[in-house]
Amino acid sequence: MEKTVNLCLPSALLLIACIAILCGTGQASGPTERKRSFASMQAELEPSKKVVYKTVKDRKLELHIFHPPGFRPADRRPVFVAIHGGGWRGGTPRRFYPYANSLVSKGFVGISVEYRLLTSRKGNTVFDCVKDGRSAIRYIRAHAREFGVDPSKIIVAGGSAGGHVAAGTALFDNIDDPGEDLSVSCVPNALVLLFSVLDTSPQGYGNRLIGSEWKSISPLHRIKAGCPPTLIFHGDKDGVTPLPTLKKYGKAMVENGNICELVIEPGGAHGHLNQNMKLFDQAIDRIEKFAKKLHLGPEKKNAEK
Repeated sequence: MEKTVNLCLPSALLLIACIAILCGTGQASGPTERKRSFASMQAELEPSKKVVYKTVKDRKLELHIFHPPGFRPADRRPVFVAIHGGGWRGGTPRRFYPYANSLVSKGFVGISVEYRLLTSRKGNTVFDCVKDGRSAIRYIRAHAREFGVDPSKIIVAGGSAGGHVAAGTALFDNIDDPGEDLSVSCVPNALVLLFSVLDTSPQGYGNRLIGSEWKSISPLHRIKAGCPPTLIFHGDKDGVTPLPTLKKYGKAMVENGNICELVIEPGGAHGHLNQNMKLFDQAIDRIEKFAKKLHLGPEKKNAEK
């Protein structure tokens, strides 16, 4: 069963909704399906290639790229960019290979992003995580022709702290490394936030790690008009971003005239999509429909390959 809850909607010119979905029952999985897990996909998937998008001191940061069937460098494919979580302190691009690869069979190029992790030994901060996320999207857009992607069809997704970094590509103005080509926009054409960190205030998550400048990189406090259309997946038992914070975020998005859809899983804890393949598959289906609705999917000839 589905239950739809609408927030206050602005004008009829914008189709803006906040939707809560209660998952229904489905057919039982077969033996092969039961063995499939998020962890097995992490282990088994391998990218088509890796490309260095940024070098910081002696550290080379890479984009892990997944190509769809029939891909040619001359293509102009939509791209689905995934940014892994881990509290800004852990994780690798492999952690989000299942998401990066999730729309490849539908004709998208998938990319999982490597970024610097928070460490006192190397002096990295949460701001550096954000800067790398913004650099990655600029690089993809600037090199779209080389990647065979359409620079006007970039969807950025992130989970947990990676969702914070993903949101930062659109919301955190002026948080950039020196030397960045600011003439190239790092703002994606759509955002998908998965059980994301949305509030870094003293009442939110990670404030101690960020410090006194937290407000400049707190998604809840940076919402403005003109944000990319956003699809959010969240569990109502998430202890990192509690449900009231999520509702505040959705309300602020709508009040600023932005498209925002919330898909709320009853009883869902932090990372719920990674723990249940049925929910994961439903989420990927919803993301694909969201992209189509925004005309961010592949051209028909590529989608049918």
